[in-house]
This record gives sequence, C-alpha cells and structure tokens, in this order.
Amino acid sequence: MGRTMILYHGINIANIKILEPKQADHDRPCVYMTTFEIVSSFYLCNAVERPYYWFPYGFTKENIPIYHELYPNALKEVSDGVAGYIYKVEADESQVIPFKNIPTARLATEPIEVADVKFIDNAYDYFLQNESKGLLKIGRFEDKSKQSLENWYNMIYEYIKEKNMMTTPDCLYAKFVQVKFPQVWEKYLKEN
Repeated sequence: MGRTMILYHGINIANIKILEPKQADHDRPCVYMTTFEIVSSFYLCNAVERPYYWFPYGFTKENIPIYHELYPNALKEVSDGVAGYIYKVEADESQVIPFKNIPTARLATEPIEVADVKFIDNAYDYFLQNESKGLLKIGRFEDKSKQSLENWYNMIYEYIKEKNMMTTPDCLYAKFVQVKFPQVWEKYLKEN
C-alpha cells in the first residue's frame, strides 16, 4: 500500500457511492480524477458531447488553475445555471495512474469508493467565488493576446485533424468548432 491521495471527480449525476470506469476518448474505461477540487468542477460544464471534452484550462506559475476563455463569455456560456456534484475519494496511490500531460490528473481503471460529495447549484457562481478567493484564475477572452489565441486555435486544429473530423462533421465537437472557431474549421477543410 502506498500513501493516500485526496482526489476529486466532477459529474452531473447524484447519489454515486462507487465511481465506475467509463469509456472515453482513450484506450480503456477509466474514472478521471484530479488533485484539485476546482478543476473537477470544470467537468460539470462540458460544451461538447462525450466522448469529447472541452475544458481549456491550465495552471499559472503559482500552480493556480486557470480557465481560458477562447471566445467572448465562454465560461459563463458553458457554466451559468449548470448544477452538479464533486465527489471526493481517498485513493491509495496504487489504485490510480497519472494521466499523460496533466500532472494533477489521475485515472482509475477499477471502481473506486466515494468518501464525500459536494453539491454545486450553479457552476458559474462557484467559479466566480473561487476566483475571488484566489483559488482560480479566469483568462478572459478580451485579455488574451492575438498570439495566445493563435496558439489555442492551432491546438484545436491539431486535435480535429488527429481525430479526422472531416469524416464526422456532424459530431458535436466538430459542430462546436464550426460555430465557435469557424476560421479553424475553414483552415482544416482547406488544408485537408
């Protein structure tokens, strides 16, 4: 047995006692968890349908989560009025594996017991409260540099190219990109 880790899982389903692995956009069913409660709350507000995800976040140099708005009022649009639950688990580190490219994320491939739960009645209000406490930064669209936005748009382009979304232009992720980032979709169509 290793050390115990406190991890969080955000979802819109009530009364969960055991978190069960589900198939997602990866090679096997997993339970996705994070070491940050606030980061788990992003997962209450997915702008696209699973198995795809839309959570443009990262961390500041001080290791504070930052949600990046990539179009005007993005965070409010996806989270205002959204309710859900943050499940807390106490996992032995041997029960979870790190997730590539996200140091605060952990995956469980086996069911994992819930230790506690917190109800969030409005995710947007929750984000603003955490921002006022210094536990979250919101990188607002209007404050982003042109270069920063270009970097994000390039990541979106690479993702839709990797997923070959030209063959599934009606999936919700492709539709989301077509509506919110039409320049990215046009570039994708032109170059592929």
